[in-house]
Amino acid sequence: MYPQSSSPTADHADPFTSAAGGPRRYVYSDNDSDNVDPYGRRDTYASDSSNNGLNDTERYYDHNGNYDPYAQPDTDSDVDIYGQRYPPASSESLGPSRMGVSDSTATAWAEYAGPPGAREAYPAWSAERQIPLSKEEIEDIFLDLTQKFGFQRDSMRNMFDFLMQLLDSRASRMSPNQALLTLHADYIGGEHANYRKWYFAAQLDLDDAVGHVQNPGLQRLNRRAGARSSNEKSLATAMERWRQAMNNMSQYDRLRQIALYLLCWGEAAQVRFVPECLCFIFKCADDYYRSPECQNKMEPVPEGLYLKSVIKPLYRFIRDQGYEVVDGRFVRRERDHADIIGYDDVNQLFWYPEGIARIILTDKTRLVDLPPPHRFMKFHSIDWNRAFFKTYYEKRSFGHLLVNFNRIWVIHVSLYWFYTAFNSPKVYQITLPLNKVYNSPALSWSVTALGGAVATIIMIAATLAEFSYIPTTWNNTSHLSRRLLFLFITLGLTCGPTFYIAIAESNSDGTTSSLALILGIVQFFISVVATLLFATMPSGRMFGDRVAGKSRKYLASQTFTASYPGLHAKARLGSMALWALVFGCKATESYFFLTLSFRDPIAVMVGMKIQGCSDRYFGSSLCTNQAAFTLAIMYVMDLVLFFLDTFLWYIIWNTVFSIARSFLLGLSIWTPWKDIYTRLPKRIYAKLLATRDMEVKYKPKVLVSQIWNAIIISMYREHLLSIEHVQKLLYHQVDSGHDGKRSLRAPPFFISQSDKGFKGEFFPSGSEAERRISFFAQSLTTAVPEPLPVDAMPAFTVLTPHYSEKILLSLREIIREEDQNTRVTLLEYLKQLHPVEWDNFVKDTKILAEESAMFNGTSPFGTDEKGQSKMDDLPFYCIGFKSAAPEFTLRTRIWASLRAQTLYRTVSGMMNYAKAIKLLYRVENPEVVQQFGGNTDKLERELERMARRKFKFVVSMQRYSKFNKEEHENAEFLLRAYPDLQIAYLDEESPRKEGGESRLFSALIDGHSEFIPETGRRRPNFRIELPGNPILGDGKSDNQNHAIIFYRGEYLQLIDANQDNYLEECLKIRNILGEFEEYSVSTQSPYAQYGHKEFKTSPVAIVGAREYIFSENIGILGDLAAGKEQTFGTLSARAWAWIGGKLHYGHPDFLNALYMNTRGGVSKAQKGLHLNEDIYAGMNAFGRGGRIKHTEYYQCGKGRDLGFGTILNFQTKIGTGMGEQMLSREYYYMGTQLPVDRFLTFYYGHPGFHINNMLVILAVQCFIVTMVFLGTLNSSILVCQYSSTGTVLPGMDGCYNLTPVFDWIHRCIISIFLVFMIAFLPLFIQELVERGTGRAIIRLGKQFMSLSPIFEVFSTQIYTHSIISNLTFGGARYIATGRGFATTRISFSILFSRFAGPSIYLGMRTLISLLYVTMALWTPYLIYFWISILALCVAPFLFNPHQFAFADFVIDYREFLRWMSRGNSRSHNNSWIGYCRLSRTMITGYKKKKLGLPSDKMSGDVPRAGWRAVIFSEVIFPIVMAVLFTIAYVFVKSFPDTTGQFPPNPLIRIAIIALGPIVWNAAVLLMQFIVSIFLGPMMDPTFPKFGSVMASTAHFLGVVGMMCFFEFLWFLEAWNASHAVLGIIAVIAIQRAIHKVLIAVFLSREFKHDETNRAWWTGRWYGRGLGSHVMSQPAREFIVKIIELSLWSSDLLIGHFLLFMLTPPILFPYADRLHAMLLFWLRPSKQIRAPLYSLKQKKQRRWIIIKYGTLYVIVVVVFTALIVLPAVFRNSIHFNCTLCNNL
Repeated sequence: MYPQSSSPTADHADPFTSAAGGPRRYVYSDNDSDNVDPYGRRDTYASDSSNNGLNDTERYYDHNGNYDPYAQPDTDSDVDIYGQRYPPASSESLGPSRMGVSDSTATAWAEYAGPPGAREAYPAWSAERQIPLSKEEIEDIFLDLTQKFGFQRDSMRNMFDFLMQLLDSRASRMSPNQALLTLHADYIGGEHANYRKWYFAAQLDLDDAVGHVQNPGLQRLNRRAGARSSNEKSLATAMERWRQAMNNMSQYDRLRQIALYLLCWGEAAQVRFVPECLCFIFKCADDYYRSPECQNKMEPVPEGLYLKSVIKPLYRFIRDQGYEVVDGRFVRRERDHADIIGYDDVNQLFWYPEGIARIILTDKTRLVDLPPPHRFMKFHSIDWNRAFFKTYYEKRSFGHLLVNFNRIWVIHVSLYWFYTAFNSPKVYQITLPLNKVYNSPALSWSVTALGGAVATIIMIAATLAEFSYIPTTWNNTSHLSRRLLFLFITLGLTCGPTFYIAIAESNSDGTTSSLALILGIVQFFISVVATLLFATMPSGRMFGDRVAGKSRKYLASQTFTASYPGLHAKARLGSMALWALVFGCKATESYFFLTLSFRDPIAVMVGMKIQGCSDRYFGSSLCTNQAAFTLAIMYVMDLVLFFLDTFLWYIIWNTVFSIARSFLLGLSIWTPWKDIYTRLPKRIYAKLLATRDMEVKYKPKVLVSQIWNAIIISMYREHLLSIEHVQKLLYHQVDSGHDGKRSLRAPPFFISQSDKGFKGEFFPSGSEAERRISFFAQSLTTAVPEPLPVDAMPAFTVLTPHYSEKILLSLREIIREEDQNTRVTLLEYLKQLHPVEWDNFVKDTKILAEESAMFNGTSPFGTDEKGQSKMDDLPFYCIGFKSAAPEFTLRTRIWASLRAQTLYRTVSGMMNYAKAIKLLYRVENPEVVQQFGGNTDKLERELERMARRKFKFVVSMQRYSKFNKEEHENAEFLLRAYPDLQIAYLDEESPRKEGGESRLFSALIDGHSEFIPETGRRRPNFRIELPGNPILGDGKSDNQNHAIIFYRGEYLQLIDANQDNYLEECLKIRNILGEFEEYSVSTQSPYAQYGHKEFKTSPVAIVGAREYIFSENIGILGDLAAGKEQTFGTLSARAWAWIGGKLHYGHPDFLNALYMNTRGGVSKAQKGLHLNEDIYAGMNAFGRGGRIKHTEYYQCGKGRDLGFGTILNFQTKIGTGMGEQMLSREYYYMGTQLPVDRFLTFYYGHPGFHINNMLVILAVQCFIVTMVFLGTLNSSILVCQYSSTGTVLPGMDGCYNLTPVFDWIHRCIISIFLVFMIAFLPLFIQELVERGTGRAIIRLGKQFMSLSPIFEVFSTQIYTHSIISNLTFGGARYIATGRGFATTRISFSILFSRFAGPSIYLGMRTLISLLYVTMALWTPYLIYFWISILALCVAPFLFNPHQFAFADFVIDYREFLRWMSRGNSRSHNNSWIGYCRLSRTMITGYKKKKLGLPSDKMSGDVPRAGWRAVIFSEVIFPIVMAVLFTIAYVFVKSFPDTTGQFPPNPLIRIAIIALGPIVWNAAVLLMQFIVSIFLGPMMDPTFPKFGSVMASTAHFLGVVGMMCFFEFLWFLEAWNASHAVLGIIAVIAIQRAIHKVLIAVFLSREFKHDETNRAWWTGRWYGRGLGSHVMSQPAREFIVKIIELSLWSSDLLIGHFLLFMLTPPILFPYADRLHAMLLFWLRPSKQIRAPLYSLKQKKQRRWIIIKYGTLYVIVVVVFTALIVLPAVFRNSIHFNCTLCNNL
């Protein structure tokens, strides 16, 4: 059974042991020539496009031929289909007698279980242990079910093995009887079985007990009352009946039920994502099986019937929701989530009896009207299209934030109102006839009380929004309408009295009537009560309690969405305390710091009327109220800050709690450090070894030494330690002197810790080895669950999805540079990152090389001169090998692959589990070693058997059958190195007749599978047909789902293909699995009268673990990514897990596989909506009652992307994913049903972080607008100045008192600054606790020196932008940037196009406003703002490697200019025009009709954004901004100049400057259009550059026009700089609004190709494939071109401004060196050399630099001249222009 290449004795983990294995290893690749392409059209997959990522479904479906959704069933007989199965690879045969088919080769029960001659396959389930059913009886059950229902044979074999391994795993730690019982309780009938919960939630007990006639669920449909009161009582009795039925069941029946469930589950494909639907199928099948007609049936039904009649129709329904068929290919439908009936909607149909009653057969009868036993046989004729409907609309809107997080808004906005209203008495003071001012106490009470009304209004808005997300069907609307009614009453109570009091008080003469005062006070207290109620009560529990109500009506939503696992008392108190502290601190600090400092500005600004101003249109009505406008904006500003400081306090307290928690757990450097190593041996003995069950024959020291030595040697093998270090770390055997006995000497490492002098000698300091050993020592200080003996431990599986990640690096990738911009090969880079490990590797290799040389006979000592041997060693130090023999190059490839993010690294890391299990088994069972005596082969085989029994590793290689030759060789290498590795993949079979659909299979192979001689591929162990292509969603979750049927055992660890694991961590596996609290199961029966009480605690669904980011030492960006993970994955998770707020974030988490798989799988899979698939699994488990824990003592390695672009792509993915989560029903359930403290934990841990980022950016924008308004006031009117004693200085008559406002501004800046800086606090404290003060200060210092705050500001904006654009437009669509290491210099144009939309435009707009503020209102505090806003503009370039190399900078400039101007005469995929169209289609969408060229990829497009979404962000918001800035400008212009005459009308001036360029562009384009229409058809064919010439002329004129209008404004303002800048701000805002409105309102959908663009410039409109659109397109294109010209000019200018900002550092010598030091943290000596160019290249570059360098200098000079010259000579330049004076 072993692969032929290596003998069974060889250690499979080491591919170099067998000498024969070397040359023979590649035998299988020879036959590629005869069999070029077994898959027919493989190239269509690769050539189509390389960067389509996971969403390749369209290409996947490419050749399905015509597809008819309701095709007639296949005419071929079923035997024909299943006849051509391979004879399965089995080592035993059950003989012909028992089989339906009499061909004896068709038997294959047991999956291959160890080498031939191995012992029993399922040792714990063997005859001597009183098993309830023998293995053969279980086989019979499976065979019987398969013949009755038509399951597939391979699926049956797979599920049989699955169940046997599960029973084996359970029975190894309890009696077999109990194992079967608890398993049945977990799957079918126990307290926590999902099936039992669903059975009662959907009221099927009534259906089964009474029959269909009197079913109350159906009666509710017919609206017959009277059956209500009885059924609450009946629930308890029904549950009791259920328990008795389960208790009386025979073990045979129990096993049959489990088997039936597993067989249904094993072939269910996508239906596994809809667990309650699966329950329904199982129930119908079970009812049918027990009916007489099924029992009396003799002949077996055809194989594959279940798949065809039950699963396929459901699969088709789900698929057709997202895909339609065009020309025989599947194409993504253009539908957003609100129109797709997704998995969750399908699932929820089965929650309610009313839903199940909707299921109708094709002959119009309802399924429920049939008696239960007859239902299963009718499945094939169910019309699913009529049954399903949307149960929750995931509409894109910000309303979700209101509905889900209404309590957050209520708490903040109401509190803000209470505080601010109380402190703004000037606003509502009453002016009496004689200008006497009167502050009425009654009014003060009453106005403050309006906070309650505000809370009520928020609740009303949330309820109305909720109406639009929930279909108005039977079970929803009643409580919503009741709530609305109540809210309106509350609104009346909380705001009504204010009207009365206001009227009464203003009519009184300065005395308060006692009635008004009493009313005011009562109103205030009602308001407080209402606000508290709304702030704490979940909205789902008001009026019709969906969480804890007793009515059966709410049982389903309680069961599946609100069964939150309870916290134990201490944790619940901790949770309450945390939030009490956060809000206590926040309320105090906000009052004294924000509100009281706001009191004086309100007081001075409320009554302020600006005197002596007027303008031509509005007279004085606008400008007198400027102070009021400013105050309104300030109110908004203060509210935003009010939100921010909650988050600040949350971070502080959460960190405090987390640190306190870690001290409690004993995890900290501050616990006496010296002892950690000295006590390590004792701790290994006590915590890692299952010592309780061992007979102590050996000294603990002997056992510990074996473990410790294994760890050290594994590190040596990974080249982390050199031989010298290893000697000092190992236990050695020494002669004890007498009797010739040997004794063990402990390594000095354990003894000498007390003496500080020894520290550095054991391992290289700061190395990976040190980190691993110290974490291992530290982690064992915490309390861990006690391990079970190896043969009693539960089995578990590691599952890794793999799409196209690198498996093993090829030699070429390692020692060749990627492109010109990379200055270093991968190997060079890795050598600089891991110098110690490279040295060890080279030493090792030299020894190997010498050995092999000795074997081959050439003497290594031939030349003995020193110099010669030095020279000989050079190749080793450069590339790690000297002879190019495969065994040496392979070593280098492996060394590099283990240090990059490859699948090989993951597999070799995770395979340490097998090593750890073998090691523990050998150490704890010395008798096994004795039993085999000296026979190491047999011993090794016994250990292998144990490892294979307890641990499986499945890699789900979705594309395996489509791999190219190189990938295939790498995968094969994996299988040979690790024969126990299992690979699940998709196997495709082309359709058997023309136009049919191709059939897909889930197949599984491992390293023991034999090769099929014809194809050279391995023969799959299992091959199970799927209903269709399984990849319907974003790919990863579908990939996990198709392979999930191949997991074995009780637990799953989900691992990504960029992770790693270490032997010493794998040794803790038994402790980790103990966290599931299933080691010591009660011996009671879960169904017995009193026994089931012991099974009440909610099960543990997920156990989280820490991640160590192994890229943290790769410079600043790697360190930032690692820091984020440390604070999020460790610090926050520790506190959250304790107070019940941790969800599941993917990676090294362990899942309770049985729990998760009966509840919809390990991740959700609806395309787009479940972009971050793993967090949904966490929310799902949490809402259904599973606990989620977090462990501190175990960690996996994980790689993170390292380039600036890739980090931001990752953040964009998280941001868009968060946007999708906001829409999801899980957020709705959690937001509206969790109790308040747990809701707050959930909110601030997940969405709150992102909403906080949005608010930070909003705060900055609000702040700048506020400052612009204050600047206009400050520059136009006289502001009072005070002497030091506080008296007004002389000469200040009629001045305005703005001093309090300026104080308030300083406070605001401090607040915003703190909110940014708080981001660094958790990391600092984490470092402080885990690694000591020094390390913490150094790490933070390094980060600040490397400008990490700039990165923080920038990433905040990226998060914000990605969420907002996702909530408005949807479509997680971003322009991909390359992966690679962070050593590649990315060109300016690529960075510009990637980050212009998200942040550069915003930064530039804000920068101009900031310039005005600086001119009008300078204060030193503004420096911080300059830094932050500049960060938004230049961050991408600052973090670009070698940005400041002079030559590259100039070449970039050339590339930028070419990028701006190409793509007009022929299509070019990297050009400005392409970028511009792409960013526009977000709003316009693409044309539906597929015209013209087949190259328009028919990929899944983003749907055209709905008008609701667009109208706010694209129409209203820009217009509001434009109006605001215009008001500011008009205000500045409404004061007389020195001569006393008022300036001309500012509105006309603004209009001319704003609309002028647009009109000018239109005129230029019209001329150009006429020219090209007449000349183009003649010129274009002969003179191909014609289009480009036309385009560049037009663009040039556009830029000139823009510049001229700017100069004109500069001139009109009489060279007054600050007014001109304000004018520009207004102009930009107006033009932006016009462009946005034009694009959003007037543009039809876009074509897929850019033919129209080229047609416009060349004038050739025919032959472009436009069809009937050829008449309408020119008009549309005209509008587009007007917008494009303005955008082009502004992009050109912005690009130049950015380049100007980046120029100064280039002028410094060594700037590039310094910059690289900041980025990579490498000393200049270690730095990466400049690239080498050939003479030709050098000459070319020199010429480019001279040409474009001079051009750049000229441009700089022109720009400066245009701005500086007028400013310098402003007094001497005068034009006489009467027209100008009137503008």
